[in-house]
This record gives sequence, structure tokens and C-alpha cells, in this order.
Amino acid sequence: MPGLTGHLLQLPGKMCNFAGYMKKHILLTILAVAALAACEQSGKVQKRPTGLVQSILADSTGLRDIAGYAGQIGSRGSITLFGESRDVKPLAQRFKDVDLMDNVDGREKRDSLPDFAGEIIAGLLADSIAFDNLREAAVYGALQAWDTTLRKESAKILIYPSSLQAAYGFHDVDTLQQLTGGQCHLLSPVSLLVDKAFEKATNVVVWTSDTVKKAKVWEQALAQSDRPGKSLAVYSPDASLDVPGQFREILTQYQVTGLLLDGIIVDSYQIDLSTLEAELQTIRAAANEEDANLNRMLSAQFKFYEPADALIRATYSILRKENLFAHRIARPVVKYYEYVPELY
Repeated sequence: MPGLTGHLLQLPGKMCNFAGYMKKHILLTILAVAALAACEQSGKVQKRPTGLVQSILADSTGLRDIAGYAGQIGSRGSITLFGESRDVKPLAQRFKDVDLMDNVDGREKRDSLPDFAGEIIAGLLADSIAFDNLREAAVYGALQAWDTTLRKESAKILIYPSSLQAAYGFHDVDTLQQLTGGQCHLLSPVSLLVDKAFEKATNVVVWTSDTVKKAKVWEQALAQSDRPGKSLAVYSPDASLDVPGQFREILTQYQVTGLLLDGIIVDSYQIDLSTLEAELQTIRAAANEEDANLNRMLSAQFKFYEPADALIRATYSILRKENLFAHRIARPVVKYYEYVPELY
């Protein structure tokens, strides 16, 4: 696999000298830039990628090839989660412990075995990224997740748990793969949850942070999904309230719309849905006027949606359909690594 080796580039099965590599590299770069222009004209690329992507396409040190060979490792790689510790660590634990599926036939039926038995769950922790650097960090994080020269497993699936990355960086990494031939599966919770929630729902609320709300991440995702007649409202409740209190605050704010609410997307890895389900049952009981009013605004099929469940199900589906399970008889292993911005 490619790696950084001074003036020599390590390629599968052979070594090639720098001059010979450059001739081929220049041609590939011209083709990639032309492909980028063609994608933009055809509408396949929704917005121009960050300048870092174009720099990588013109790179002569091996970064372009790291992207190009991404995902071409079969079942040997890891499920890599890139982002802040507060998102990555609880999500990694969910991956490690989850048992939703029958590991033999893939049916949704618990079998007392971890669904990701034998897999390596790699957390690439990035806790000090400024908002203005989110897009570049997503790209550099992908390169570090894919790089086979580092002392870790290369990613066969790369997950960006943060909903902010859906608007700041995910598209750049996807475009980089399109233009270099990379095949690593990329996942973001935003598109998954929009698709899942609006399968049956008409009116949905997103419960998220003030930063995500201001970035209009979820509104953009709904617009791109082309779902006419669907309604999405985004709220960031008072964080000083406990979880049931924040839930009630959202419902109270939504009452003014006069719409029947079909579901809430809980954009967090820290909130336990069992707490919300218990509070929902209290409201459904309508023991007082306040709860009766709140209950009337909830549809019969009202439900909660969470990013961890969506990402776990999507990952399991990819591994099964693409035959990418490690097939090791072992419990899942979680490993953590620090993202190093200055690595390349």
C-alpha cells in the first residue's frame, strides 16, 4: 500500500522511482482536475470542495495515493470513528456492545453475540479543532484513517459522528474519493436520520446544540433530500434543564406551530433514550392539563430517532452486503488514537 518514503513511493508489489512516478502523476492530476470541472458542470458535486482537496490531487508526496487506495483492503481494516471524544467514545462503546442482529443470517434478532464480533473499532480523537478548520480536519482525518504506514489499522468504513461534519468536510472527503478512485465507505448520521425519520413522518423536530442549529445543517439536509411537503424544525433547548425538562421545553415551543409532531431526532450521543421514553409515557398518561395538551400535539406514531442506532445499522448493513466482516472469533476491540493535524 502507498506510503511516504522520501523520494520513493511504495506501491503494491513494486518500487518506482520519483521521475517515473511524476510523469504518471501529472497525467492523473490533469484528469482529476478535468473530472472535478465535469462533476461541477453536471451537478454531481453540490459545492466546490475545499482547496485542500485540489492540493492533494496535485500532491507529489503520496497523499493522493493514500486517498486513491482507501477502502481497497477488503475485510482487514477497521471501523473508524473520527471526531470529538464526547461523540466518538460513547459511539465506540455502543458499537462494541450492540446485539441487535442474528450473526448467522442477519435478521433483526438478538443472539447474545456482539454484532461486530471480531471487528476493530478505531476512535480517531480530534478534540481541538477550530470551527473554521472543520473542513480541512475532516480531510486530514480521512488521510490518517486510511494511511497504511501508520501503526494502526486502515479504515474500511469511516464514520463522522458529528452532524456538523455533514456540512463541513464530509462532502470534501467524498469528492476526494470520487476523484482519486478511493472506495472507503463514508457515513454521516444526518442523511441517514433524515431518510429514516421521513420514511413515514411528515413533521419532525431536531434536538441539537446551538452551534449546529446556527449552521442550519439539518435544514440543508432536508432540502437536498428533495422531500416536498415535509416539515423540519430545529431546537436547542436550555442546557441547564435536565433531559426531561429539555424535552418538555421543545414540545412547548413546538405547540405554537399548531402541527402534529411525528418524531424527534435527538442529535446527541450523551442522551439516554430510555429517559425520554419514560417521560413520553408520563405525558401520554395525560394526568394533568399540561400533559394532556402536550399529548394532543403528538401523533400516534410519534417516536425518537438517534444517530448511534442509525450509524450502527448502516455499518452492519454495509459489512454484510459487501462481505467485509472480519470473521474473527473474538469480541470487538476498541482502540483510540489522537488526530495529529501537523502529520502531513
